[in-house]
Amino acid sequence: MSHVHPTTVSSSPNFRLIFNDALDQYKKRTKNDLLAHPLTTQLKSCNSPNEILAVLQQLVQALDQSRTSDERWSRWLVPTVNVLYAFSSTLGEGVGLVFSPAKVIFAGVGVLLSAAKDVRASQDALIDIFERIEMFFRRLESYTEVPLTTEMTDNIVQIMAEVLFILGIATKAIKQGRIKKYMNKLIGRTDIEDALKKLDRLTHEEARIAIAENLKVTYAVDKKVQQMANDIDEVKHLSSNLISSDNGALPILSGKKLWKSTHKWLSPPDPSTNHSIACGTHHKKTATWFFQDSIFQDWKSTGSLLWILLSPQRGFVHTGWFRKVCRSEACQDT
Repeated sequence: MSHVHPTTVSSSPNFRLIFNDALDQYKKRTKNDLLAHPLTTQLKSCNSPNEILAVLQQLVQALDQSRTSDERWSRWLVPTVNVLYAFSSTLGEGVGLVFSPAKVIFAGVGVLLSAAKDVRASQDALIDIFERIEMFFRRLESYTEVPLTTEMTDNIVQIMAEVLFILGIATKAIKQGRIKKYMNKLIGRTDIEDALKKLDRLTHEEARIAIAENLKVTYAVDKKVQQMANDIDEVKHLSSNLISSDNGALPILSGKKLWKSTHKWLSPPDPSTNHSIACGTHHKKTATWFFQDSIFQDWKSTGSLLWILLSPQRGFVHTGWFRKVCRSEACQDT
């Protein structure tokens, strides 16, 4: 079930004048006050299209006892009720009326069906009228999915008022036994023909209004898209500048890193590092014959300089290791 979005504009006194005038014209033609009619009261309590359809279909069944035309009745009745009900609550608030214009029209349809109950020859003519009315409402079905502007609401109210006007003419014609004559001679200047032509003009006018609104919306969207494109270009420009500045800084950072690595590689070894390594490689009780010897102890106590000369036959590796051990032990004993 479609649902009409709330109107985007405030209600206009013109809406009330249009529909109230249609009600007055209906009352003059049919001698029926739709607002006070029992059928209107019954329809006011309906809260769904199915409930409204149930009320109207009871009248259809009473009109067509043979039920040979059920499909023809349903073909126009169901979509008409669905579209009108979709507009019902929004237009009721939008036009500033205490009643729902759509439900008043449903009541007008019901009164017309009741009036045709005993006029068997009027059924085909009625179906013809209703099918043409339903065609006009089908044109409005797409507007149940979009917000209504002031112009759209005004035109839809005029269409509903014209439908009510047609229902009043048809009801009066049935009571006078003239509806068959009206429908068989549509080429002449009859009230029903003129009203249907006006209804056709109003629905075409609604299409033109919708096209104009679409152009406005499209232009507004185009402006927003253009603004977004400009914003994106600005972001791209700023990003490009940032990347360019980063690219300029990268060679400087790379040069500094290379200089630091080269400087570290060319620097002499850290004595403290070598000392820690030497201390770690010393094992307990190694070279005790040397460090516990009286000569070495005298050297430590007198502060004299001691030269250690190793035999070349022992090899370079052993000599280097022994020197490291001696130095390490000497440092630890000092």
